[in-house]
Amino acid sequence: MLDFITIKEVKNSIGSWCREMRKAENLTKQELAEELELSRFTIAKLENGENPTLETLLKVLQYFDEMKSLNQFVVDKMENLNDNQSMY
Repeated sequence: MLDFITIKEVKNSIGSWCREMRKAENLTKQELAEELELSRFTIAKLENGENPTLETLLKVLQYFDEMKSLNQFVVDKMENLNDNQSMY
């Protein structure tokens, strides 16, 4: 059986992760927003799983030093695709 996950579930997970990271750093939404040059409203929307932009997500990942993890995930996926396409 396929293990299906919805976009909404992923957005909610990202929002929860962001909220927990922010709280672990003892930051308010306003403080994080100022650090990222975003609005408090944008941070609130992200944390509520409401249509974060890629730019917002990347800024948050970079701030919490998780950009490398995302990049490595993408690189690994690309390598797997290339390995599967090679005949030799």
